[in-house]
Amino acid sequence: MKKIIAFFIISIVLFSCASKTNNADKLTLYEILKQEEHGGANFKFFEIISEPKEFKMLLNDADLKKKIKAADIYTCNFLLLNMGTKSSGGYYFIIETIEEMENDIIITIKENGPKGIATSVMTNPLAIVKINSKKNIIIK
Repeated sequence: MKKIIAFFIISIVLFSCASKTNNADKLTLYEILKQEEHGGANFKFFEIISEPKEFKMLLNDADLKKKIKAADIYTCNFLLLNMGTKSSGGYYFIIETIEEMENDIIITIKENGPKGIATSVMTNPLAIVKINSKKNIIIK
């Protein structure tokens, strides 16, 4: 049941994201690998994972092992997005825009809260995003 709900939420997030790029292949610039209500840090922060030592953390995650390869660190950057502690469930990240420039990738991230009834349990939402480029990343 959790997998069905997670699939539904991820599907909504993926289809509601806008993507801008100069390349013909617009849909493959990024991929949301994981989005969960639990497992994030107690405080809000965004981290760009671009070095092999940092990348080992992702390779140790059972879910992510199926979605990434060790060689991805040489062609991709990864974003670890933590929302911090929230007082209820239903919080998640949306990538509003992603724009590939000559030297940079500019990403606009939005935090969404619960709509309607949500669980009244403390949560620590997180998302892990794969950026299929090694260009400099600017988060807005």
